[in-house]
Amino acid sequence: MQKIVPNLWFDHVAVEAVEFYLAAFPNARKLGTQYYPMEGLLDFQEELAGKELTVDFEIAGYRFVAINAGPEFTPTPSLSFLLNFDPSRDPDARAHLDDLWDALGDGGTALMPLDSYDFSTHYGWMQDRYGVSWQLMLTNPDGEPRPFITPDLLFGGPAQNRAAEAASFYVDTFPGSRVGTDMRYPVQAGPAAPGSVMFTDIEVFGQWFALMDSAADQDFTFNPAVSLMILCEDQPEIDRYWEALSRVPEAEQCGWCTDQFGVSWQIVPAHLDALMLTPASFAKLLSMRKIDIAAFTA
Repeated sequence: MQKIVPNLWFDHVAVEAVEFYLAAFPNARKLGTQYYPMEGLLDFQEELAGKELTVDFEIAGYRFVAINAGPEFTPTPSLSFLLNFDPSRDPDARAHLDDLWDALGDGGTALMPLDSYDFSTHYGWMQDRYGVSWQLMLTNPDGEPRPFITPDLLFGGPAQNRAAEAASFYVDTFPGSRVGTDMRYPVQAGPAAPGSVMFTDIEVFGQWFALMDSAADQDFTFNPAVSLMILCEDQPEIDRYWEALSRVPEAEQCGWCTDQFGVSWQIVPAHLDALMLTPASFAKLLSMRKIDIAAFTA
């Protein structure tokens, strides 16, 4: 089971967005859909009664959840998805990268044009029509293998030069984690201080996450439009990660919290879908900050 699942927030167009991704990625499929209840919603949710709440889908076996909600949050490039096209695994990797670049670019914006860079002979950074950011990279086949999809956390603005601190914190927080690549800026690079993180990646629960300090001034940072959902086995595990990760009390609601770097997390039971079938489950969830499993059946 994938322990940490990225959630993407959409303003009423989650179903449309998932269909876009299913068409863009040749190895994507929809897993399932959950719906808003007909009653017990908050005032601002009433227009969504009976409509899609979440759509689960996967790309190359990697699971995502699309949240169908309102305009409260908009994705930023602070949390993007690095797509590794490895010629040692796919002899047509470059052509497949180009095809996906064209598909994701339909209505999107190139943040870094598809070109040759010091770190890759063929790379581009795309923000698609829904605001979700993707980095497409032709991988050096001589390097240590990495999965096709790696969430990439870009530390800038109020989180500038904190990527190393964050990497150390996450490795300490999640058991069995480790640091992989660790590349540092040798000199000042824009707001990135010497010794700050040019690129590092960490393995958490068998999944890879990349972290970078921004080399350009930016007026955006992390927000709940892209959150990381941790699927917990029991209440003690929920309690443990909530205690470690929740640092912004005003962000606590329905199992959502924000850490000291601004990254949004959802700390939920792995069987939340089953709990949501219990009577008045949606209303109970709305009343919670940290999720209390026992309260669903009380």
